[in-house]
Amino acid sequence: MRFSTLLVGLLWLAEILKSEIKMKIIINTILIIVISLTIINCSSQKVEAFKPKEIYKSNDLIVIQIAENSFIHTSFLQTNDFGNVLCNGLIVRNSNEAIIFDTPTNDKNSEELIKWIQETLKCKIKAIIPGHFHNDCLGGLKAFHDNDIPSYAYSKTIELAKENNLVVPENGFRDSLLLKVGDENITAKFFGEGHTRDNIVGYFPSENVMFGGCLIKEIDASKGYLGDANVADWSDTVEKVKKEYPDVKIVVPGHGEYGDKKLLDYTINLFKAQ
Repeated sequence: MRFSTLLVGLLWLAEILKSEIKMKIIINTILIIVISLTIINCSSQKVEAFKPKEIYKSNDLIVIQIAENSFIHTSFLQTNDFGNVLCNGLIVRNSNEAIIFDTPTNDKNSEELIKWIQETLKCKIKAIIPGHFHNDCLGGLKAFHDNDIPSYAYSKTIELAKENNLVVPENGFRDSLLLKVGDENITAKFFGEGHTRDNIVGYFPSENVMFGGCLIKEIDASKGYLGDANVADWSDTVEKVKKEYPDVKIVVPGHGEYGDKKLLDYTINLFKAQ
């Protein structure tokens, strides 16, 4: 009797142990599945990383999307010294609103850009911000004013526009400007002289995109037009820009190919005193 009772107890204990082993196997299997799914999801996110693409092109205007909410607009300027030059600006958007850095080079091209943003991006344009007083920044400013789009510029840009009988931006700021585009911020800031006495830098923090304008050069670019430049201060000014935005991922120059913070280093070295 005692032996049979012991045998039953052992069989019962064995069933319990089997159940615990099965449970451990089940738990381990679930953990393996969860870890595998996490790895697959992370891998798929890397594969689906944003790829820049040209999304609009006409004879006078090109738009390239460089991030989910950032776009380069490029128009053309015929010059005596450098031929037909491609001139960049930046569009940033959020929650059906957009802000533009630099106008296209004339009113006709600006009208085309305004129409494209309103009809294709379905965005209200909250502001246009010329980066300095040259035509590749505010040559199409009248078209924005005609469409009731407010303009903002560094106080020195307004002063130089008046001196040169150009269309004058409506709202001035000293040193820096902060505006909302949807739920996000953009900044425009004067760091010092370089390409001109009034060149500013635009920044879109949510995507770490910088519009350097003509203060920043594309890789392998020459020094370009220096008629209004402060060559002595240029490198120091860009050093300040680099220090201010250590997390920048995309840098858009006023002319040529965009890139990353290497454009800042290239510009600094280009204008360093020999």
